[in-house]
Amino acid sequence: MFEILYQDNDLIAINKPSGWLVHRSWLDKHETVVVMQTLRDQIGQHVFPVHRLDRPTSGVLLFALSSEIARLMSEQFATKQIEKTYHAIVRGYVEGEATIDYPLVEELDKIADKFSDNNKPAQDAVTTYRGISKIEIPIKVGKFDTARYSFVELKPKTGRKHQLRRHMKHIFHPILGDSKHGDLHQNRAFAEFFSIKRLMLHASKLQITHPINHDPIIIEANLDQQWQDILLKFI
Repeated sequence: MFEILYQDNDLIAINKPSGWLVHRSWLDKHETVVVMQTLRDQIGQHVFPVHRLDRPTSGVLLFALSSEIARLMSEQFATKQIEKTYHAIVRGYVEGEATIDYPLVEELDKIADKFSDNNKPAQDAVTTYRGISKIEIPIKVGKFDTARYSFVELKPKTGRKHQLRRHMKHIFHPILGDSKHGDLHQNRAFAEFFSIKRLMLHASKLQITHPINHDPIIIEANLDQQWQDILLKFI
């Protein structure tokens, strides 16, 4: 059963585990266990997605309990009225705070987007980040005798596909476990040292406005045990 973080007559939010698809997709037509159907069975009513998390990303995932509420919430996401906070472990030392303002060309899927326009201009994409803590571990990666990693807070100000993963790669601090935009050698070293193989990206907090009563709502998702075990080793 999913951990329910928030629920009322209109909305429900869960702490999505890493590795779960949000809904069925013909891109992975053999996957039969997905969040939407499992949550529907858990609470006994239909749920409607208002945003998404990539399959390997864990954390706050919000659903509406009717199509009309889903429409209202989708408008909030589209007009950037939502504030999202993520945490990640990245390669190298990250200290202080900064903003990444780097436009991104739309990332198309070879199958799902094969008829889409490949010549669209890059879209504005902005992320702020803050270094929280760091670690150096005694494993050789490439020409270096040790590996350095940082625990960081990330706040996307726009909602481009794979924005956080692509932005962190852009500043040469890719997220650990990112098979597409990350560093393969660092991913392997990290996985072996910590005995874990997953994307180290977690949606920690979602700040929204309730679509009916307009009250501000803050929904937070704790890091799971694997995360907590790793962070015990950080300075």
